[in-house]
Amino acid sequence: MAQERLIKLACEKCKRVNYWSGKNKKLVQRKIELKKYCKWCKKHVPHKEAKK
Repeated sequence: MAQERLIKLACEKCKRVNYWSGKNKKLVQRKIELKKYCKWCKKHVPHKEAKK
């Protein structure tokens, strides 16, 4: 049974939390980084996993 945990994705530029995602902590050790749209910056920027 996979243990998927909920994580926050925060914008690299403005540091606001824009997205939530799931991550299997047993299979994925490193922090997730995705290029997503930030409605405050009004452009696509990298979003990194933030602390809870």
